[in-house]
Amino acid sequence: MGNDTNEHALAEASLGTQSSGGTKKKIMWLKKATAIEKANAPERLRYSRYYEHDGALRAYANRAMVFSFISLLTTLLAIGMAAFVRLQPPTVIRVDSSGMAATVSNQLGPNSPKSTAQAKDDASEFERQAFARLFLQRYLNFTPDAVHQCWADALNMMTANLRQSTLSAIEKKNIIAKIQDEQITSVFHLRSLEPVKGDPLSFAVFGVKEVRRVREHQETTDKLVGEFRVRLITEKRTEENPSGLLVGEYEERLIDGEHRDITARPTSLDNLK
Repeated sequence: MGNDTNEHALAEASLGTQSSGGTKKKIMWLKKATAIEKANAPERLRYSRYYEHDGALRAYANRAMVFSFISLLTTLLAIGMAAFVRLQPPTVIRVDSSGMAATVSNQLGPNSPKSTAQAKDDASEFERQAFARLFLQRYLNFTPDAVHQCWADALNMMTANLRQSTLSAIEKKNIIAKIQDEQITSVFHLRSLEPVKGDPLSFAVFGVKEVRRVREHQETTDKLVGEFRVRLITEKRTEENPSGLLVGEYEERLIDGEHRDITARPTSLDNLK
């Protein structure tokens, strides 16, 4: 009986020793090794374990995937912004005669109605003055040989109804035949061209028109000082009419006239006594 009790006590003592030893080994296994312990450890223990390499590779792959998605989203955003900017209409800046700059609104569509003030602003002041000056030069300057071309160019600058009435008057009075028979030449000297106050499309013009005729080998010259009124209208700019202007009304009023026969000046021999 006493021997059995001793054996049982020794078995319990040995189990307690083994359990305490296993616990110590487990604690030592979970404890992080210091730098000195790593340096003193065998060489094969210095290598990292395979699952550490696999985890590092997976971390690098995940990081590259995140960067790829960020780069993709940034690229798509940049492409969308570039397309949006490219599809926007260009900014048009209009500078008026006084030097003031203003941005032209692009909200009006091609078929949107425009007000009268906006329609008048389609052509600048310089374009209107140049158009009126060109019309007067073509209509009032002609020779017997070039009268057809000069007046054809001037008539093409008129509206349809004004062109028709002018052609009817020319044909009724047979003016072209008269110009060619009498060899009439007209030279117009423009003195002033100013817009009418309150109507930027109407102009008051003052000038001198020299009309030369040849009858029976004798030349006569008429100097006619006149006032001319030219009223323009605007239409849509086209390839045939890039300025978008037409002459809607033309009036001529004689202010003063001088008739003179061309004679030869006395030579130096006529003055000798």
